[in-house]
Amino acid sequence: MIVLLALAATPAAFAEPVPDTCEIHYPSDARIAWTCHRIGPHDTLTGLFGAHWQDVLRFNRIDRRHLYPGVRIKVPDELQQVHDFTPMPKHYPPAADDAKFILVNLAEQFLGAYAHGKLVMSFPITSGKNADPALRTPDGLFEVTAYDPQHTSSLYDLADTDKPYPMHYALRFLINRQGAAVWIHGRDVPGYAASHGCIGLYDEQMQEEYYGYPRDPILEDARALYEWAIASHPDDGRFHDLVGGPPVLIIGHAPDFPPLRAKGAKSPPSSRTQRSGPAELASCG
Repeated sequence: MIVLLALAATPAAFAEPVPDTCEIHYPSDARIAWTCHRIGPHDTLTGLFGAHWQDVLRFNRIDRRHLYPGVRIKVPDELQQVHDFTPMPKHYPPAADDAKFILVNLAEQFLGAYAHGKLVMSFPITSGKNADPALRTPDGLFEVTAYDPQHTSSLYDLADTDKPYPMHYALRFLINRQGAAVWIHGRDVPGYAASHGCIGLYDEQMQEEYYGYPRDPILEDARALYEWAIASHPDDGRFHDLVGGPPVLIIGHAPDFPPLRAKGAKSPPSSRTQRSGPAELASCG
């Protein structure tokens, strides 16, 4: 299977600035030797990385739609080193008494799902921007209190449309002081902290539906976490409150990055625009 890069499906030129992903630093970077690679116009993921293409995406906390010519990414010197890559601990003793426990490490931009302290799955994320207090993902101990497989934002629209921003496979863990909800949910994952406070995971099915790419949805992390978190609870496609949901522990701070444009890059269109309303409601909705 040849996995094409995003520009093959989205040929229009866009002007939105993008960061140099090689300039975003995670604590686990020190464990793996890597070099920067600038994506070329004829590159394919399988041509570059073979069977390890998903591992390289995870290592960069990026999805296929955001890999386009000009973008620079980190490429491990030995691809085998990032097989099933995760910076999350395989065992987390504080969760030993919990049948299900979600640990989010903002510094690593990664999430781990634990069963009695043992890691059962982990995913790259995009969180809120640490540099902006209004958009920062809160840290602390929370609990999943609601779920909704077809949730949409009440605060943000898809850019240049009047469609509410899709937040599929959503798990609510906080209603903030202003009354805005904060969720773990599916979205695009651009390789850096880009949300309005929520925690986003791969949802290529949503991206194919709303953006037309990728045409072969494969990466469905949001759905996997959602189904694991609510297993044994009714799932009829509608919103449900949840009592006794999995604890959600959020630690660390999202890494800052210089707002640089990768030379020659053409980025995808902006994901969403804010509806009119109070600025203090800057959250996912």
